[in-house]
Amino acid sequence: MTGIVLVWAFGFTLNIVVLFALILVAGMLVDGAIVVSELADRHLRDGQTPHEAWLNAASRMSWPVIASTATTLAVFIPLLFWPGVVGQFMKYLPATVILCLLASLAMALVFLPTLGRLFTRTAAASTSATPEEATTSFGRGYRHLLARLLKHPAWVLLIALLLMALLYTGYARFNHGVDFFPNVEPDSAQVLVRARGDFSAQETDAIVQRVEAKLSGMSEVRALYARSFAVPNEQMGNDVIGMLQFQFIDWHERRPAQAILDDMAERAGDIPGITLEFQEQEMGPGGGKPIVLEVSATNPDVADAGVNQLTQLMRELGGFTDIQDNRSLPGVEWRVNVDREAAARMGTDVTTIGSAVQLLTTGLQVASYRPPEVSDEVDIRVRLPENWRSLDQLERLTINTQRGQVPISHFVTLEPAPKVGTLNRIDGRRAITIDADLAPGYLADERLGALMAAGSDSLPDGLMVNVAGEQEDQQESMQFLASAFLIAIGLMALILVTQFNSFYQAGLVLSAIVFSTAGVLMGLLITGQAFGIVMVGMGVIALAGIVVNNNIVLIDTYNELRGQGMTPGEAALEAGCLRLRPVLLTAITTVLGLMPMVLGINVDLFTPALGFNALLPSGGHRCRAPSPAGSPSPPR
Repeated sequence: MTGIVLVWAFGFTLNIVVLFALILVAGMLVDGAIVVSELADRHLRDGQTPHEAWLNAASRMSWPVIASTATTLAVFIPLLFWPGVVGQFMKYLPATVILCLLASLAMALVFLPTLGRLFTRTAAASTSATPEEATTSFGRGYRHLLARLLKHPAWVLLIALLLMALLYTGYARFNHGVDFFPNVEPDSAQVLVRARGDFSAQETDAIVQRVEAKLSGMSEVRALYARSFAVPNEQMGNDVIGMLQFQFIDWHERRPAQAILDDMAERAGDIPGITLEFQEQEMGPGGGKPIVLEVSATNPDVADAGVNQLTQLMRELGGFTDIQDNRSLPGVEWRVNVDREAAARMGTDVTTIGSAVQLLTTGLQVASYRPPEVSDEVDIRVRLPENWRSLDQLERLTINTQRGQVPISHFVTLEPAPKVGTLNRIDGRRAITIDADLAPGYLADERLGALMAAGSDSLPDGLMVNVAGEQEDQQESMQFLASAFLIAIGLMALILVTQFNSFYQAGLVLSAIVFSTAGVLMGLLITGQAFGIVMVGMGVIALAGIVVNNNIVLIDTYNELRGQGMTPGEAALEAGCLRLRPVLLTAITTVLGLMPMVLGINVDLFTPALGFNALLPSGGHRCRAPSPAGSPSPPR
């Protein structure tokens, strides 16, 4: 609650990233409280009063709890400086986690002991000197196993290192590639209608209406919005003449979005002369197509040849769909050539001829008008009737001169020429952009690597190909996360050396990070998922701050027992047994806090309904509570 209030005080909206951060941190918030309350419970069983038990527990565990919280904060602080669009999208997560962890620190060391003192009854002292962990079969089994392992520490370490090396080697051999951001089931999609030709506004609208008629009436589409473009939209493509947007019904009542879009493509596939490009709703940071290449060369002909070769390679390799480039579409324009000498003999000039030509094209501006309720002026133009606006009419057009009405054809000729397009420049150089979508089952990083390998020997000399778009953001995020991970390790090492006054023990705690990352790779192999740069990379960094917490508590207890005169082996055994319960509780609560996201659980308290796999692209299923007998089901 304190974290939510602080998030509101900082002006953050309750967006999906903030909600994700609250779920992520939920299992971590209770770690300090568990450690303090477990020690207080132990003191109570030793016969201390509630006041003494909670005061001694909070005082004894204050530095371990502060150190463990500080190491977790250390891994999230560098994430506040995440650059680029991805950083603007994800910055709410580290900020929310930091605020909530600071609140949990105050809860564990101040509010929890106070509430524990108020509501704890005096407990009877335990008559047995044996720790509670040793009175259960699980505790006795753990103690026996730990005692045997401590007799052969070198073999245990060697086996652990071999298992870790096996996991790293196996992942390097059998990994499922790299992904930028996870794909989830979208709520909406859009279709771009592409056609080439000089269409009028009425013609483009008729084509879009024909596509709309084909795609209307699908029960899985809640709403449909269609729009035609009289003027080409350069951001979408010069050949885009229209767009249709769809809003799907709830995910648990329909097929996956990809299956619906495939059905749409089949329905509208018999319309000649057009190309339909289906795009699902983009989730997460970034935008546009996942594959974007910037092609440039000193010689424009080399650049054009390189673009043609790259697009051909994409089609041959497979996995690329909706391949487009931003070169100007081929077309014909009519150039009006004026014989200035002949026009001067007839008593006219180029300005007068230009005004006459405007009557056939965009219209001749004669005045402007600004309505009182608006700030922009409106042009008032005069044009010939629509059926007179043709090339033949230009030859019949006459101009009033000193010699009377003179046909414009006496000093004006029409010449067809290639249409002049738009030149695109990036960093001062002329460049052509190629973009493409990915077919289902392919990864952008893998397909891009295959394309570059196939074109490394065959592309023309002097051709420069730069990767942009999502892959550029991916590389930027990879470099930042790697730097943030190293900075986090350095901050944690500084905190641990300050806490333990020992480089060896600090390194021992940090070694848990190496073993935990091996577990991450094993989880990716088992689930068959790609390594997500944003989510998995951020998860690894967050894990680095989480896994050291239990080690801090363990080594702190070990140092205390060593100070009491125990040998290293005895201190290690007793520290493991004494901290077994809090270590298990903190690990289990952290895991349970993340399980709703792992299972994709969606709870609707108003229906009521319980959904599973709500965030997976393969869809999910929902279980509803039965309605009372004789009453209808709640309306949706």
